[in-house]
Amino acid sequence: MRHPIFVFAGLAAVLALAACEKEIDRDAVDRKLQDINVIDESNLNEVMLTNSDPNEAVSYFQRAAASQPKRIDLQRGLAASLIRAKRPTEAVSAWKKIVQLEDSEADDKVQLADAYIRNNQWQEAEEVLDSVPPTHETFKRYRLEAMIADSNKEWKKADSFYETAIGLTTTPSSVMNNWGYSKLSRGDYPGAERMFVQAIRQDTSLFTAKNNLVLARGAQGNYTLPVVPMSQQERAELLYTLGLSAIKRGDVETGKGLFRDAIETHPQYFEAAVRSLSALENNTAN
Repeated sequence: MRHPIFVFAGLAAVLALAACEKEIDRDAVDRKLQDINVIDESNLNEVMLTNSDPNEAVSYFQRAAASQPKRIDLQRGLAASLIRAKRPTEAVSAWKKIVQLEDSEADDKVQLADAYIRNNQWQEAEEVLDSVPPTHETFKRYRLEAMIADSNKEWKKADSFYETAIGLTTTPSSVMNNWGYSKLSRGDYPGAERMFVQAIRQDTSLFTAKNNLVLARGAQGNYTLPVVPMSQQERAELLYTLGLSAIKRGDVETGKGLFRDAIETHPQYFEAAVRSLSALENNTAN
């Protein structure tokens, strides 16, 4: 005959085991949910950094960083969003806070230097980059180094940094354009022209490089448009830039002709060229 006490003890053990299994399952589910939440949040953070309205992104990361102040990724998201929103003064403060955190990295200093440059604080940017270890070799670091060398008119250093930066990216068009503008500012017009051509080959949609190319050609007295891909509107704007270059060199009649070409080329009313041409003709009449 079985004793009831053993039956009850066995039943209690079974119930306890079932309860433990349920608890284990609940913990596993909680962990899975946490993993999903982290993935969803990471995706949301990425969307806010790239696709959302910059000021909306700032508000989002301000709330997120305030609720979880120890999360350096949220602090970085806020600082990057401030840059996108063209609020460099606030971005400088945000990156300064980040570089003081224990788990900050060398790239955070590079981002601070970038914010300083955007805020026209070149000396501060140079000091920050000087504190970055030389082993931290990134495209952005060398691009900023080149820009600072340009600001100091240290042309050899600038050329070296630009060359290094180009070798560290698969999309060098923007830095080629910067390098070309550097040469343009030094008066090396042929060198600038070559660099702008290379930039356009890398990215045919880069209108800034096309406009700079026209400036380099105009500075040499070459008033023909370069053979590069361009829309009708771009063609009109480039003719206008070329006209301004001609006027600057004292070739007034050539400038007038280029303004007329710009007006005829533009599919709509090209107000800037019309105003400039009218002003020149009025001055001539007077």
